Amino acid sequence: MTRTHWAAITAVVLALLFAGAATVATAGGSGGTSGAGTPASDSADAGFARDMSVHHQQAVEMSFIVRDRTENEEIRRLAYDIANTQANQRGMMLGWLDLWGLPKVEAGTEPMTWMHGPDAGHGGDGSGGKGSGHGGHGGENGHGSPEDEGRLMPGMATKAELRKLGGLSGTEAEVFYLQLMIAHHNGGIAMAEGCVERCEVGAERNLAGTMVQGQESEVELMVGLLKKRGAQPEL
Repeated sequence: MTRTHWAAITAVVLALLFAGAATVATAGGSGGTSGAGTPASDSADAGFARDMSVHHQQAVEMSFIVRDRTENEEIRRLAYDIANTQANQRGMMLGWLDLWGLPKVEAGTEPMTWMHGPDAGHGGDGSGGKGSGHGGHGGENGHGSPEDEGRLMPGMATKAELRKLGGLSGTEAEVFYLQLMIAHHNGGIAMAEGCVERCEVGAERNLAGTMVQGQESEVELMVGLLKKRGAQPEL
C-alpha cells in the first residue's frame, strides 16, 4: 500500500499545481467570486467544493489500488483516466476554496448539509437522486458509526471495502473495483447535479455539469466491462 499511497499523493500534488492557474482565471472572472460575490462558508458552492474534494480523493485512491492489483490494460487505463481526471478536478475545487478564503474543512458541519439543509436526517441513500446503492454518513468522519459500517457520502466505499479491494487480485479485483466505482460515480453524479441546481458560481456549476456528463459516460463503460466479466453492478 505504500506505493499506492505515494502514487495517489503525487497525482494530487501535480493536479493542484496544474489546476492553480485555471482556478484563478475561471473563479475570478465573469460569474466569479470577487468582492461581494464570494460564497459564504455555509453556501452550496463551498459545501460542494469541500465534499466533492473528499469524494474525488477516494476515487483516486481506489484507482491506484486496482492498478497495483491487476495486469489488465483496459482496467489499468480506465483507473488511470479516473484518477487523473478526479485529481485535477479536486485541485480546482481546493483552489477555489483558497481563492475564496474559506476553510477546506468546516468544523461541526455534517457532509452533504449543503444539499439537504442542517436539519436533514442522515439515513437512507443520502443522494437526493440517482441512487448510489450506498447511503448515509458515518464513521470515516468520526460521527459515531464503526469504521466498517458508515459511508461518509453517497457512493463512497467503507474502509472495509477498501481493505478488501487491496487484498484481491486479477479478475476479482477488477470486478470489485468496477462495482465500487459505479456506486461511487452514481453518488458523485447526484452531488454534481445538486451543485448544478444550487451553486451560484458559474465556473463551479460548469465543472459540476462536466462531472455529470463524464461520470455518466464512465458508468456506462464500466457496466459493459462488468458484463464482459460475467458480473453486474451491486444494488
